[in-house]
Amino acid sequence: MNSSTFQYVTYISSTAEKVWDALTNTQHTEKYFFGTTIKSDWKVGSRVEYFRGELTDSGEILSYEHNKEMTYTWESVGDDTVREVPTIASFSLQEIDHHVVKLTLTHKNLLDADYVEEVDTFRGVHNGWPFILSNLKTYLESGKTMEVSI
Repeated sequence: MNSSTFQYVTYISSTAEKVWDALTNTQHTEKYFFGTTIKSDWKVGSRVEYFRGELTDSGEILSYEHNKEMTYTWESVGDDTVREVPTIASFSLQEIDHHVVKLTLTHKNLLDADYVEEVDTFRGVHNGWPFILSNLKTYLESGKTMEVSI
């Protein structure tokens, strides 16, 4: 099977601490990530779980450096795609001049099934991640979020 990598980069007018907190704290993810709560103790080898009422996605933390980077496997509930290896999501932060953070998401080991050709949906990594991270940026910079239904 051929796999691919999706990468998305955004610059946020904030601090690394605030961006990190927004990525790892339910109080924030519920606001910009389609109402999703997140649960983990953020230790290597531990689980990370995303819920919208019920479990929607989960994974195992592979690396974690507070306020800098984290990597974990990503498994979506109901995804029956045959995979040789799990997909892996990585978030890295680079603070620029204490007022701007470069946030890079890299999601790898993706298959064709992880992409959706429809343009009016948030399904598929190339549709979902850009909206989620754009909404995170909007939330941190303005305190507001973009209201959409999924």
